Amino acid sequence: MNVTISPSKISGIVQAPASKSSMQRACAAALISKSVSHIKNPGSSNDDLSALRVIRDLGAKLEKLEDGSLIIQSRGVEPVNRHVHCGESGLGIRMFAPIVALSNQAMTIEGEGSLLSRPMDFFDQIFPLLGIDLQSNRGKLPLRILGPLKPANIQTDGSLSSQFLTGLLMAYAAADAKDVTISVHNLKSRPYIDLTLSVMRAFGLKVPVNNAYASFYFSPDPWKKPAAKIEYTVEGDWSGGAFLLVAAAIAGTATIRGLDPESTQADKAILKALQDAEVPMAITPLEITIGNGKPVLLKAFVFDATDCPDLFPPLVALASVCEGSSLIHGVGRLAHKESDRAITLQEEFGKLGVDIQIDGDKMIIKGNNILKSASVHSRFDHRIAMAAGVAALRATGPVRIEKADAINKSYPVFFDDLSKMGASVQVLDKNY
Repeated sequence: MNVTISPSKISGIVQAPASKSSMQRACAAALISKSVSHIKNPGSSNDDLSALRVIRDLGAKLEKLEDGSLIIQSRGVEPVNRHVHCGESGLGIRMFAPIVALSNQAMTIEGEGSLLSRPMDFFDQIFPLLGIDLQSNRGKLPLRILGPLKPANIQTDGSLSSQFLTGLLMAYAAADAKDVTISVHNLKSRPYIDLTLSVMRAFGLKVPVNNAYASFYFSPDPWKKPAAKIEYTVEGDWSGGAFLLVAAAIAGTATIRGLDPESTQADKAILKALQDAEVPMAITPLEITIGNGKPVLLKAFVFDATDCPDLFPPLVALASVCEGSSLIHGVGRLAHKESDRAITLQEEFGKLGVDIQIDGDKMIIKGNNILKSASVHSRFDHRIAMAAGVAALRATGPVRIEKADAINKSYPVFFDDLSKMGASVQVLDKNY
């Protein structure tokens, strides 16, 4: 699918998408809770659908209700398929691998797209310590594992991602870990671990003691089993919502609903960047209004995205039209995404006339109030497609985005929502 977006003025009200971070964790928690879970406001992105497929293959029964919510019935990890496929979800493979290993059956875990080239050697390092036989493709997919996982005192590296730790925490809880500790050094994306613990708590799972994110201790004390039926509402997605907020900030005014200002999601930090750029906004528990109907000269900003690397693309779109040079820290977190995002942002935004420099862990974006009309490519990366779509609102002419269907990974209706906000969006060769 190719999309052309013309310069537009933004206005109106739009609902933020469901959080895939919340949704995928809820799927995993529903599986291991051994209860009946009612999931409200479920997501429908490719990553969400992959998570639902995984838990179905691991024995969960799913029913979709008329209101769109889901009923998930589970007796724990009881595989009905010896192969599970995580699609292209980095969270999916890292979180579900330890959960799959709860089974005593030989299992194969597969993925596709950029997931095939992402490093997975942490499985090779940790799984043998937990009694799991593992075969991998030199640290990459597919993984062939034979459990069951036996909780033990381990130490893991959190510098690449917190997602593997999420899977370990859930698997330990499901295995009723007692008097064991998972130690972590150099943990990144701490807010996502807060989200994991919050979801575990909501599903009645055994929650470890968090010792300042350096270790997580599962006590020998008995824990209360989950309720017979659990209700969980998937919160709005700050990762996807960030693009809507930036669109309003650079091209008009709009109200975004469904984003919880008290959320544990790391990407809530977009509000800090918007504030530093001196974007007018009004925040309530129910909605966030960006802009006040008056022209605003946006200011360059400094932002540390180490704990929220998914914010790089919308931040670059914002910085592109700010006065002066903006500085974003955390480039090292971008190499193993759907694309090498630092290079991709530099090259694709360069086509729009934006000068982006990369200096070690820093990215410097020189603001340019006049963006060029051009043709850019998503590089099959959903967040690049969305960032280009937002920046196009301020271009001198139409911006064509090739392979824009990459958005299906996280936010399938992004261009529809952008259109609802008043953007001129032309979709060609629609295939989703």
